[in-house]
Amino acid sequence: MANHVLLNNVEHKNLKIRQVHGEKYNEDQMCVPVFPAEMRLAQAHYPLMFAKDKEGNYQMVALLGFEQGENLFLNGDEWMASYKPLVIEKGPFLIGRNDQQPDQLSIHIDMDDDRVNEQDGESVFLPHGGTTEYTDNISNVLSALHEGQQAHQTFIEKCESLSLIEPFVLDIDMEDSGTHRLAGFFTINEDTFANLTNDQIVDLRNADCLESVYMMLASLSQLSSLIRKKKAV
Repeated sequence: MANHVLLNNVEHKNLKIRQVHGEKYNEDQMCVPVFPAEMRLAQAHYPLMFAKDKEGNYQMVALLGFEQGENLFLNGDEWMASYKPLVIEKGPFLIGRNDQQPDQLSIHIDMDDDRVNEQDGESVFLPHGGTTEYTDNISNVLSALHEGQQAHQTFIEKCESLSLIEPFVLDIDMEDSGTHRLAGFFTINEDTFANLTNDQIVDLRNADCLESVYMMLASLSQLSSLIRKKKAV
């Protein structure tokens, strides 16, 4: 069970974070959320698509596998890509409210996460109490996730208003187990996008959404790499 506490350099001065991955950290997922700010980096490693959440709303995701519980980027406790989605990169940290300063967002940490210890890993604080380069990066990651919520919502709304989202189905021929079908995901309709008017394109650009469309389309080239990973398992 999670035990989230406000991070501070007195009680947590000796904390270290092991840089490991795996199922125990809920990383055995076939996809994870991604946000506009990270799409340029993420598209170089993962197919980026839309999925629907439990409420039926669209969420951009990085595809990690082809079936539930499959993450082809996990190899033991290692993550097999140089770029990790922000929701993975944040590790046991999260952003939350400070009881003493309720209007200010602060870094919290899950003390029950077994990556959190005082023996080995990345130090959270320097000996004199300042934050390490690692913790500064985590702060940037959490800020990007928090600020990315609105940018993500704007992107979804623009795509829906222009009818740019279409269902995506992919059949994969597996030599030993027949054809495997990937369904339940959505992507950008290239024909609809190609036929947008100049005013609609300008509107997408002014809303900082145009690059995200291009990044999603470009990311589909990573499907062939993911299929190779699947066949190599």
